[in-house]
Amino acid sequence: ADVSKVPNATTVVPVHHPSGGRFVSAEAGNAHSLLLDNYGDVWLTSSNGLQLVVKGHSVLAIAAGGDDNSVVIAPASTGGLSLTRQFSVEKEDDGMDIVDSVENLLQEISSNGANKQYACNEIAKRTEELLKYPSVLNSVFLDPRELEYMFDRLSNVGDGEVKQNIASAIERGLKIGLECLRGDDTRLMHPEAVRCLLLYIKFFDVCRDDGIVFDMRGECISLFCDVILSVPFEGHKALHGWALNLYPREIFAKMLVQPLLRALNECLKFSVDENQVSHFQPSRQAVPVIVAVISWLHTIAEESNLASPTDFYSDGVSQISVGALFDDLQRMKRASPRERSKNFHICAYPFLLSPGCKRNLLQMESQIEMYKAMLGDIKFSESQRQITVDPYFHLEIEREHLLKQTLEKIKQTDAKEIRKRLRVSFKGEEGIDAGGVTKEFFQLLSEELFEVNSGLWSTKYGNDVNWFNSDNTWNDNNYELIGLLFGLALYNSVLLDVRFPLAVYRKILGLPLGLEDIIDDDLRKGLQQLLEYEGDDVEQVFCLNFEVTWMELGEEKRLELKPDGANIPVTNENREEYVLRYVRWVLVDSIQPQWDSFEKGVMKVMESSSLDLFLPEELELLVVGSPDLDFEALEVNTKYEGGYDKNSPVIKNFWKFVREAPKDTQVQLLKFATASCKAPIGGLGKMDFMIQRAGPDSAQLPTSHTCFNTLILPDYGDNYEKLADLLGRAIIECEGFGLE
Repeated sequence: ADVSKVPNATTVVPVHHPSGGRFVSAEAGNAHSLLLDNYGDVWLTSSNGLQLVVKGHSVLAIAAGGDDNSVVIAPASTGGLSLTRQFSVEKEDDGMDIVDSVENLLQEISSNGANKQYACNEIAKRTEELLKYPSVLNSVFLDPRELEYMFDRLSNVGDGEVKQNIASAIERGLKIGLECLRGDDTRLMHPEAVRCLLLYIKFFDVCRDDGIVFDMRGECISLFCDVILSVPFEGHKALHGWALNLYPREIFAKMLVQPLLRALNECLKFSVDENQVSHFQPSRQAVPVIVAVISWLHTIAEESNLASPTDFYSDGVSQISVGALFDDLQRMKRASPRERSKNFHICAYPFLLSPGCKRNLLQMESQIEMYKAMLGDIKFSESQRQITVDPYFHLEIEREHLLKQTLEKIKQTDAKEIRKRLRVSFKGEEGIDAGGVTKEFFQLLSEELFEVNSGLWSTKYGNDVNWFNSDNTWNDNNYELIGLLFGLALYNSVLLDVRFPLAVYRKILGLPLGLEDIIDDDLRKGLQQLLEYEGDDVEQVFCLNFEVTWMELGEEKRLELKPDGANIPVTNENREEYVLRYVRWVLVDSIQPQWDSFEKGVMKVMESSSLDLFLPEELELLVVGSPDLDFEALEVNTKYEGGYDKNSPVIKNFWKFVREAPKDTQVQLLKFATASCKAPIGGLGKMDFMIQRAGPDSAQLPTSHTCFNTLILPDYGDNYEKLADLLGRAIIECEGFGLE
């Protein structure tokens, strides 16, 4: 929507009464708003600020529309009862009176006063009154933070019975208030009239803990979503403007996203009976419309950086079985665009899925592809009269020639064979690869494959970044093989020690690149300064033309960014074009041959995978893992076997060793036990880890089954020095595998 056309959308701010009174009604015109205060005076807001336009005439009501305004003024008093202003609720239920009374009642309850029971009942009644009238809600809460404060107070008042009474009152008030708005297209065209819809969202954040019942059938949330999704185009533009301007980043997710996610999670809850039959909530029917509203908010948040991706992850969606999500994903992928528009698919909204949930989906896809590859290789032996099938892609190599032999083997192998499950063995070493050998293989391979000084990667950015060497024009086949090995690690759910910048993951996902993706800090800052320069003498100050220069093998190279670019100066008028062309050359054109080969290799393995579910940051986490190692979370999640438990003396000493060890030793320990230096998606707290007893006290070193993330630890008892010595030696000296 074009937010620039929303009246005053770029200057929306909370308005406070200059004289300490309060505004009780607001109406919006084309480029102004009328405000009525509790004294019966009328104020005008416009680009000129707040002005008093009608004073001392006891105005009863106001109206505004387009460029016109109307006021209803009480006739002069004749000595009888004076007329009072009329509202959509009775005088004693003036919006601010309701809020004031709620505040007083909250204080009465918190102080355990004599009228506590009356206050508990009355606070529910007042809350319902507030929600029944959209115009009152609008007039009271011009600043959403004030609503947040009141709602938080309501959420923490009283015992379970009081909380239930308030929840029921909120439900009744929401239904009445939303019914007032449903189908009223004329009213919902005006900017001020739709603002209350964003305020209503917070009231779906009612906590359902401790048996609190709220909107069990989903009628309220369905009604709300029906109203907001049916708002006319003009009202929708206004909603967009209100969301952008009244809900900054610090409250956007808390006030608008979190309540709807809570409602979604409640609707997705289910139970399983003794016959393993799933029973879903009656409110499940509301899921599609809730997701549609959250999707609208997600678009706004992405456009203006008002929330982070984690703010939109749904616990309810993540708890859906991976099988059910996979079926939904496959139906969506098979459906035509027309069929997709008619049917709801939760996987069409990947922002709701946590990285762990997406990883599980990708793993299931890979397992099915491995199974298909295995079935495609079924052989029938005429001599033995039997069918044979090998489910694995075998890779037997020597440690001393790891990279060379791996690349040679990959070159000779058909793509269909590569799509089987990988099984690695090192020549001369005993071991059955149940996953641990494969993890070590990729760890060792990464050290050689992504070595910056190999000639495949640019040396401009130091040893911490792998970026394609644009000068390497003789090695396209190796880039393809690297891409294939990258895809193979992803396909087999193995972490890689690669230092790709985020731009690589954006390119894999087919997303557009921008100035923020430039790796060279100095270049990025220089181009940003060019764009932000406020003078009108860009040509004279920066002395640039549409040409780039660089050094290649000691020789200066030049390239025009557009025809005759060497003779086209960069000016105030064309500097944006210059930056766009420069960024494209750096990130795309200069490495096109190398990238095409790399991408071809990746897609040989991953062509049918649903990588588009991931954000670039999530894909990076999937490939390399997280360097943040929370060993306290790992301790909480660890399981014990063979007679150990968390209170065993040797176990207490083990975790003491971990806590006191320097970071490098902790990393080596993790590598020793799991064959990886990084934490998987979700962190160490989400990783299966086991410590198994290896007999009584002895001088034996600890060992591990890395395929199962299991540490085999002899019972050294309460001898901390012995454990520290033997465990320290094990993690430093040991490499390779015994029997796995």
